[in-house]
This record gives sequence, structure tokens and C-alpha cells, in this order.
Amino acid sequence: MSEWSANSSGRDALAGKIPVTLITGFLGAGKTTLISKLVRHPEMDRVAVVINEIGEIGIDNDLVKMSTESVSLLANGCLCCSVRTDLQDTLRELFGDRRAGVIPDFDRVIIETTGLADPGPVIQTLSSDTMLGAHYRLDGVVTLVDAVNARDQLAQQPEAQQQIALADRIFITKSDLVPAASVDELMAEIAAVNTRADIRRCTQGELHPRDLIGLGLQSERASPDTLRFLGELDSRDDKATGEEGGYLAARLPGRHHPSVRNLSLRFEAPFTWPAFSAAMELLISLRGQDMLRVKGIVNVEGRPVVVQGVGHVFHPPVTLDRWPSEDQGSRIVFITRNIDADKIKALFQVVGGLGSAA
Repeated sequence: MSEWSANSSGRDALAGKIPVTLITGFLGAGKTTLISKLVRHPEMDRVAVVINEIGEIGIDNDLVKMSTESVSLLANGCLCCSVRTDLQDTLRELFGDRRAGVIPDFDRVIIETTGLADPGPVIQTLSSDTMLGAHYRLDGVVTLVDAVNARDQLAQQPEAQQQIALADRIFITKSDLVPAASVDELMAEIAAVNTRADIRRCTQGELHPRDLIGLGLQSERASPDTLRFLGELDSRDDKATGEEGGYLAARLPGRHHPSVRNLSLRFEAPFTWPAFSAAMELLISLRGQDMLRVKGIVNVEGRPVVVQGVGHVFHPPVTLDRWPSEDQGSRIVFITRNIDADKIKALFQVVGGLGSAA
């Protein structure tokens, strides 16, 4: 968090990076069904899909050739890559083979995690690995939630909580197998874990690739999508109803989850970067393991700076070319585990030197 400078070169570094979408969800949530249909979609012709075991999704009849030992090319041009080492090596090899012309060009990556995976380390990998950070950017985390079993999983499995807490968009699967009232209750419980996620329903893996993209910060040029990335509701969300359900659960009265908490802080006075950085670094050093995710737009001496992080690792801060709205107050959203909200507020008030927080 110690380095920050205004963008004066005019070059939009984010726009030149390959966006990465992470698809997660607990065992049985429907990731295999989704991926098996997704890879056959015609709009997946310039997408590399990184999966755990290529044979599990039944695409053998769609293979055109083996591009390399671990990468398969489908008839529609979609690349499927199995993780045979670790994710860092896989992404490095994909980029190197792409640049060398060994495999067809791709302009997006979709990664499927295992059902028991905590998505946090994958997000941290994209932030902490210098080479990967130079070529890839996280576009968003998509979590599938099993309507039949999710409530028990949330109560018993920390990984299920993490997958929901870190999500930018959540799809409830198998909603056709349970009563509508049960789905509404589940949406309320999800909202208690992650108040900012865009929550929708999905049946039998029937999603368009566009439903999985455009969730992250795509450019240093501010736009209404910047606010949506930060989780702020806008007038378009008032139209979200029924099966679409965009941000619907964020408005449902969910009970407070016993361990995962959401805290929104707002500061009207501008920060200096050293003051904000010092507050964040102290918070991370004390409770980084319980900082599930942080997103915010911070007024740094009048300039809008987007910050985001997972655990101990933060993405490089991004200075926007302008404020995305008339609101120039700093607002930061913390998703935490067992952290007292008052302690975070007090830390920013003392270390940041800003007085009270809203």
C-alpha cells in the first residue's frame, strides 16, 4: 500500500491486460455443468478456460487438435487448459504460448476452481505475482450457490462462506428443485454474508458468457460501471425483479451471519496517501487473515483512487481520470470475519487523522 502516483502518462494500463474471471462454488453447485455448456458457446472463440481436469466436462468430441500437451482446442476456437502444475505456472505458460504463436490468440481467461477451494489465494496470486500482474487483471469472482444444500453448507463449511463473501456476482443453481420461498430465504442469507454481490438465478448451467464478464475495474477512465464494480446501487437496479434478481438480495432483510460481517465506511475529508496507507497497513498487519475482501474509492488529496484487496494482499491502487459521480467522499467496503466494526472505524479515525467516520 506504500506506493501510489497519479497517472500522467495517458496510457490506460488496465485496458491492456487480459481479464480473468474466477468461477467458484461449493461441491455440487453446478460448475461442471456450467463449464461444459459454456465452452461450446460461439462467443467463447477467444477465451481460454482453465479447469482442474479436462476429461470431467465431456468435451472430447468437440476437440479439433491438441495444441500442446495440456491445452485443447475446441471447434469454436475456445481453449481448454488443465491445471497440471500450479495456477501461476499455467497462466505463465498460456501467456508465453500465446505470444509465441504456439496456441491461438485469446483475450480472456476463465478459471474454474475446485469445490473446496478458497478463492482468496487465487485472487492474491494475480496481485502478488509480478509477471502475472503485468499481463492479467482480475475481472471478477462468480460464485455458484446450490439452492438445495447451500444453507447447511454455509452453516458448516468455511469455504462456502468464503466463496460467497468474495463474489462479485452470485448465481443460485437448482432453484427449480426447491420452493420459491426457500430460494428467497437463501437469498436473504447470502445477503447477510455479502451485501454487495449481484445475485441472480441459473438453471441447468444456462448462462450467456456475457453474464460472467465486465464485473471488475476495466479502465482507469471513470464510468457508471466503476460504481457498480464498487458495489454501489444505481437507478438501473430498481428495475431488477424476479428471475433476473440483480442486487435483489442486497435489499432483502437477511439475518446477520455469525462470523462474516460487512462494514461500509465513509469519510468526507480527503486523505493523504501516507495516512490512508498507514491505516490500511496497520489493519492488515493486525487482522489480515480476517480481511476477506476490501473495495473502495478513496479521495486522495482530491483525486479518486480505487483500492481493493484480499487478505494480506492488495492490488496496486488505480487512479481514475475523474470522479465517476458528483460524490467525492471516500467510501470503503470491508468484508471481514470476526472483526468489530468499531475497531476499524477507530483505527481510521486515529491513524488516518480524519475524525469521525460515517
